[in-house]
Amino acid sequence: MSAEHSRPGSRLDPWIDAYADRAVGMRASEIRALFAVASRPEVVSLAGGMPYVDALPLDTLADTVARLIRDRGPAALQYGSGQGDVILREQILDVMGDVGVVAHPDDVVVTTGSQMALDLVVRVFCNPGDVVLVESPSYVGALGIFQAYECDVVHVPMDEQGLVPEALSETIERLRRDGRTIKMIYTIPSFHNPAGITQSAQRRKEVLDVALRENLLILEDDPYALLGFDGVVPRAIRADDADQVVYLGSFSKTLASGLRVGWAVAPHGVREKLVLAAEAAVLCPSNFTQGVVSEFLATQPWREQVDSFRDIYRDRRDALLGSLDTHMPPGTSWTRPAGGFYSWLTLPEGLDATAMLPRAVSALVAYVPGTGFYVDGQGRQNLRLSYCFPDPDRIREGVRRLAGVMEAELEISSTFGTGAALHSPEGSATPGPDLA
Repeated sequence: MSAEHSRPGSRLDPWIDAYADRAVGMRASEIRALFAVASRPEVVSLAGGMPYVDALPLDTLADTVARLIRDRGPAALQYGSGQGDVILREQILDVMGDVGVVAHPDDVVVTTGSQMALDLVVRVFCNPGDVVLVESPSYVGALGIFQAYECDVVHVPMDEQGLVPEALSETIERLRRDGRTIKMIYTIPSFHNPAGITQSAQRRKEVLDVALRENLLILEDDPYALLGFDGVVPRAIRADDADQVVYLGSFSKTLASGLRVGWAVAPHGVREKLVLAAEAAVLCPSNFTQGVVSEFLATQPWREQVDSFRDIYRDRRDALLGSLDTHMPPGTSWTRPAGGFYSWLTLPEGLDATAMLPRAVSALVAYVPGTGFYVDGQGRQNLRLSYCFPDPDRIREGVRRLAGVMEAELEISSTFGTGAALHSPEGSATPGPDLA
């Protein structure tokens, strides 16, 4: 390290000039930046999408872990296959049967959460500068991966039925006319994060038709599929085409996120590349956590556990929507999710979700500003509300606090003009994390 880099007053990171180009695009997500402040007990967090793991039968799960160690300890604590345990892969086929996916155990690659599966697919397919088409808005964790691999992310509009096929076709035509290389369409068709909407069966068919016509891979991210509040499980896009779609699933939402067990189902050649990429990254997924999930699926009524989660999240969704109906000022709108964890709120004209966040944190309520779900600066008038973790009374109190903040911002705007609230002395205080 040179004296220039290490002397007092130099840049804080002495390695700044040594990083690879792809590291330049790596940024902390707005959700991660919120965790420190949102975890304070006095703050009602409608921000992070943390599953309500307190609803798990923890004594039963403890017995499951003890039985795994007692009966299969040496294998559970040893290295395993880079593709994942074959028994668990067979059980995953049973889980995916609910969304209509039919496959062979050899088609499944077990990963450390579906986030790793997403990373592997992008690593295998994308060169720097390749285009990935995503919904508008899209999952912040996926955007981080695309940017880390130096992809060019292009948002495609959604409506209440999901990704708009006409807009998708027009975007593909425009990009190809400009000589761009498009590698995939990334979609969350069921109970979307963050938008809280679900693609209809007809819309899924239309999106698949576009992908087939344009010969583009669909990367289908489906972690919430079993958490529909009417008990209906949407049919996966992958169920209608095994060659055009890589399907991602996870036990994070239906069992426990801390176990970090997910999977990808891919066509044969793609699956082989994913296994090689996984072995290069981690050698193999954890045999221990795979064993815990496998033992739980084999010995416990796991569908009843999913039903229990569904009932809890439905009650919390209802508490959120009811309190939004009661407290939100005129000009506010929001999605009414049929499942999953999130609702997407649009603020009245003149309010900015990012600029308003410090005042919200001061009022002891947290949310995620909409800008985190775009790569192009959109979303300032939007925010994501998560209802999965707080109990219904806390959700109602959080919405009441949020509405109070919005009313105060609107009053300042009406008195001093649009944007005044964003520059007022009160609004400039920042009692929380740096979200820049």
